Amino acid sequence: MSKDKYFIIDFDSTFTQVEALDELGAISLQNHPERSQLLDQIKEITDSAMAGQSSFSKGLTERLALLQAHQNHLPQLISRLREKVSESIRRNRDFLHQYADQIYIISSGFKEFITPIVTEYGIKEENVYANTFKVDAQGNLVGFDEANPLCLDKGKIRLLEQLALPGDVYVLGDGYTDYEIKEAGLANKFYAFTENVVRDNVVAKAEHIAPTLDEFLYQNKLPMAISYPKNRISVLLLENIHPQAVELFRHEGYQVETISGALSEEELCEKIKNVSILGIRSKTQVTRRVLEHANRLMCVGAFCIGTNQIDLNACLEAGITVFNAPYSNTRSVVELALGEILILSRNVLDKSNKMHQGKWDKSAKGSFEVRDKKLGIVGYGNIGAQLSVLAEAMGMEVYYYDVVEKLQLGNARKCHSLHELLSKADIVTLHVDGRPENKNLIGAEEFAAMKDGVIFLNLSRGHVVDIEALVQSIKSGKVSGAGVDVFPEEPATNSDPFESELCGLPNVILTPHVGGSTSEAQENIANFVPNRIMDYINSGNTYGSVNFPNLQLPELKNAHRLIHIHANVPGVLASINQVLAQNHVNILGQYLKTNERVGYVITDIDKAYDKQVVNDMKQVPHTIKFRILY
Repeated sequence: MSKDKYFIIDFDSTFTQVEALDELGAISLQNHPERSQLLDQIKEITDSAMAGQSSFSKGLTERLALLQAHQNHLPQLISRLREKVSESIRRNRDFLHQYADQIYIISSGFKEFITPIVTEYGIKEENVYANTFKVDAQGNLVGFDEANPLCLDKGKIRLLEQLALPGDVYVLGDGYTDYEIKEAGLANKFYAFTENVVRDNVVAKAEHIAPTLDEFLYQNKLPMAISYPKNRISVLLLENIHPQAVELFRHEGYQVETISGALSEEELCEKIKNVSILGIRSKTQVTRRVLEHANRLMCVGAFCIGTNQIDLNACLEAGITVFNAPYSNTRSVVELALGEILILSRNVLDKSNKMHQGKWDKSAKGSFEVRDKKLGIVGYGNIGAQLSVLAEAMGMEVYYYDVVEKLQLGNARKCHSLHELLSKADIVTLHVDGRPENKNLIGAEEFAAMKDGVIFLNLSRGHVVDIEALVQSIKSGKVSGAGVDVFPEEPATNSDPFESELCGLPNVILTPHVGGSTSEAQENIANFVPNRIMDYINSGNTYGSVNFPNLQLPELKNAHRLIHIHANVPGVLASINQVLAQNHVNILGQYLKTNERVGYVITDIDKAYDKQVVNDMKQVPHTIKFRILY
């Protein structure tokens, strides 16, 4: 590349993930009685100036007055900023060293904390332009050098005019002052950097968006630390997925967008375009129609146990893998079930409600220990089996029923029919999946088969219970207490109303689908699902996928990996190998797994090969998807 191209990089919220003066305030105001209010004021002034909504120069003066900072605070600030360097900056340290002569840091921050950070990444000290503090006799930071153009409104424009760089100028930054350089005609291109913060009015003005430094480097054909495919992978996470998942995907170099609630089918059809990875929980429906609009989708991650909200067959036909979290919230659901069993057995809920009404009802009527009671578990999967163990430890006699043959744990007894279990159990708890054939699994006939005074729990899926039959069984006394966490119709967001015939019934615990909603479970899920997805994207492993043939592959070493997904019809593997032979490609290893619908072939080949093989592989008859890993 010629030496007549210059790269201007902002510091705050670009080179680092944070605004340095906000961080300085957190240090300098640590023991101030009005710390929170002052920090909010500082942040508000910062955001207003960065969005171009107020005078930068005036805001800088106001912030320094609020900070009440001392030069002794700067070493602590520098240490903190070292930990906050943007991930894509860290990844591309080699680029910063290689192009050091052409890279300028131009910031309205202060050299005293900027220079020590950026020079560690190869930036030349003489290429750092920023303000400098004025310090009084006691060491207080009381102002700035007013002769420096960067302390003024449109200061970056004034500085660039003075520098008069003799070539093309490319600006990377998050603030309106960065956009103004391009607006003034002093830069060829401005890239709105959105890795750390998205300022809507800045993004609206920008002709180019750079979610990471990698994207900026890719668009300008510059060397970058990660490959094009990884850099271009976009992730859409819905329904308040735990921030740990966001962090993992971003650390990998993916572009991540989050939306707090679920999306309707229509909304998702529009939003799914150009998305590589979709992450959802239980409310978003991934239908065949949605998938028809998914032009780049590779994976769907269900950040929960169930996958009935996803059209698994349509995903399979489109070559889209689906991963879930079958174990991560198991303990949380089991603990809620046990807690509800104890509360309902002791009639605690009704007694507590009376106490809140000022009524004292000290009585043992309708209150029982769970020891020696018969617990009937319908569905003996991960949750049912763990509940079995803990319930037995509490002295309960455990029975279970499952349509699939399962090995019992401890002293649990298998029932050969649902009716047998229902007739034996003092407490019935459902832990089945959401398959269509389980709809109304428990209805009037099943409630009639239960013991009088049974306690009933549903923490599985809303549609597996006939709600009207449950209501009638509670009103008749057949069911003495119930715990329900899932419902046939559930509000899409927390602001929507909840309505149910179960509301107001005695000794009934209603919870808003929170069986797996503990901090521990959500963090476990947020670690498990992204790692499964990233392992698939980076190595081709499908182990743990709920819809794809499961393949666990060896590590990719000194080879390229061809991933071919195709309809499971005779002759495809032969066609793949014929293409490889015609292109004189040496196969280092090959792995095949099929199910009744698709075939999944992984081929490791020598790094030296004619690129025509890529086009030829895509043309193999019955190909669904093809990609290559380097």
